[in-house]
Amino acid sequence: MAALDPFAATVRPDEALFYSRNDVNDVRLGETVQRRREHFSSCPVVILGCPQDEGVARNGGRVGAKAAPTEIRRALYRLPSPSNPIRLFDLGDLVLRPTLEETHDAQTELVRQLLKEGKTVLSLGGGNDVAYPDCKAVALEFGRVGAFNIDAHLDVRADARANSGTPYRQLLEEKLLAPERFHEIGIQPLLNSPRYLEYVRERGVSVTPLAEVQTRGVDDVLHGPLSATAVQALFWGFDLDSVRAADAPGVSAPSPAGLSAEQICRIGAIAGGDSRTRLIEISEVNPTYDVDGRTAKLAALILMNALVERAARGGTP
Repeated sequence: MAALDPFAATVRPDEALFYSRNDVNDVRLGETVQRRREHFSSCPVVILGCPQDEGVARNGGRVGAKAAPTEIRRALYRLPSPSNPIRLFDLGDLVLRPTLEETHDAQTELVRQLLKEGKTVLSLGGGNDVAYPDCKAVALEFGRVGAFNIDAHLDVRADARANSGTPYRQLLEEKLLAPERFHEIGIQPLLNSPRYLEYVRERGVSVTPLAEVQTRGVDDVLHGPLSATAVQALFWGFDLDSVRAADAPGVSAPSPAGLSAEQICRIGAIAGGDSRTRLIEISEVNPTYDVDGRTAKLAALILMNALVERAARGGTP
């Protein structure tokens, strides 16, 4: 079977998003990120958007996350380009399919093709259901994957149809993700059904509640899981409703309690600094409810922290 053409499966990003100050002393990321086909092979990191929130709608949430890839790009490309070069390529947005399930299949196929070509993927949702195809692609390509869900919610709902609350149950039930290599970070127990807390604990999933993150600190919480030697690749899902509403007002399910902006940016830096990281995903940013673009800017800072740390270690896979 012929390899999938990533350019046929996507639509190009709006050129207006690639910000420039035209100042040699203040070069912005929008001036250095690549998007022409001839530069694709030389860029080890690829941005891919999945602009849909059908999974949020199915889960009874407030829609609007489909606009997030555009707004995250807008914020990201206004940031100063780091001193260490980042060979970054923006592939644009996935061509959506008629149903959520078909879109998930297309996302899985495209992400797996990018991984097969040696790329590290920065995936921009959309609803958190995108974690299912993203993590599935990493698991299919690498086998023993370690996964982190940075989230207030477990997302292991037992609903009949896939939605933004089901991705990790799907991955666990389909044995794409081993429970002992799956880590739920920043969970707020009062925002989750006791039955779902019981479900993950019975299966041996690592659950670190928000209160424990606040007590121990991000670095200490992640040290143990990242010490595992039997993991070939890492998946990181950053659901922005893990962050307190004061720092991230524009999300699908806001909460007054949550991680701070500084804490989630630190997790982004840790993700970028680990050579096993293959995919970093942002989900549940909802521009409809954002304030001054604050949440999109935070998503951009998470990605920039990851990119800077990746560049600092030489960008090696």
